Amino acid sequence: MAMQIVAEICTACGDCEPVCPTGAVHTHKGVYAIKSKDCTECEDQYDFPQCEDICEIDGCVIPLDS
Repeated sequence: MAMQIVAEICTACGDCEPVCPTGAVHTHKGVYAIKSKDCTECEDQYDFPQCEDICEIDGCVIPLDS
């Protein structure tokens, strides 16, 4: 599985990029996105996906299948 950033509500604050242990978070057209092939949802490293945990906007970072 992977996480995704909802572009319509992303404020492009950049908080998620440095906390991603796999480097899957990147900018795309002025907002942040997550490369699904690189995202591990932080399994085996953290209890929660770090991008979701740090994001202050509710519902901005969600599982890809949502």
